[in-house]
Amino acid sequence: MRSVKIARTIIELNTLLNQYRISSTIGFVPTMGALHQGHLSLINESKMQCNFTVCSIFVNPTQFNDKKDLERYPRTEDEDLKLLKEANCDLVFLPSVLEMYPEPDKRVFDFGTLDKVLDGEARPGHFNGVAQIVSKLFDIVKPTKAFFGLKDYQQVLIIKALVKQLNFNIEIIACPILREKDGLAMSSRNALLNVSERKLAALIPQLMSSIPSLITAGYSFNRILLHFETKFLANGYNLDYLKLANAQTLQIENDFTDNHQQIVLIACFVGKIRLIDNLLL
Repeated sequence: MRSVKIARTIIELNTLLNQYRISSTIGFVPTMGALHQGHLSLINESKMQCNFTVCSIFVNPTQFNDKKDLERYPRTEDEDLKLLKEANCDLVFLPSVLEMYPEPDKRVFDFGTLDKVLDGEARPGHFNGVAQIVSKLFDIVKPTKAFFGLKDYQQVLIIKALVKQLNFNIEIIACPILREKDGLAMSSRNALLNVSERKLAALIPQLMSSIPSLITAGYSFNRILLHFETKFLANGYNLDYLKLANAQTLQIENDFTDNHQQIVLIACFVGKIRLIDNLLL
């Protein structure tokens, strides 16, 4: 197990990366830290597909529309570095806020309706902040491929649109959701749940995985929504949204169809912690 190289400034990063840029394929995994096996699966995928793997850890303030959520977000640098060393990640970029935002980023991106629904509607400005930081990181790292998890399905579509819009020569690799033993999608936010909340959170994947059989039984989407609302209310959840959408465009749809692939997306609060998940149909 070799030590992982660390860069905290853009100059340090370029000094370490320049020797690899000419002859190597560079894989990139941008994260906000509090790493778990889901992140490490992205690192592993990058190592399989690329010669050199870079992971960034940066809690990006511009994508939080709730300051308390930003303050609450877990920061575990020492543990993260240990995990990345064990995963044989080649380089970690750990910039400060001042390094990434020496001056305010006033760019406003236009993704059409893609960032106006679901989390875009529930968290105004969130995806513009994501686009700001990811475009900055892509400019700095200049990767061949970048790896993202499909738990953040809407984010993956927006990153793909960003790459197209800004003409980045980067291939976006979308990787499957990794889950805990009880089915809960792996997330850095899971660490913020207390013991009773963590048990409650297992209801999310249970209900999501029941959807195909409910469809087979003839349930409409509205009936499934009512079923979810009843279950969540009984368990003290706060359901933010449960939506059915076109899997390619995220256009919200009212009921199931065989004309194109659809996806069910959910966001809910377990205590104060907001969790998301999705199911491709």
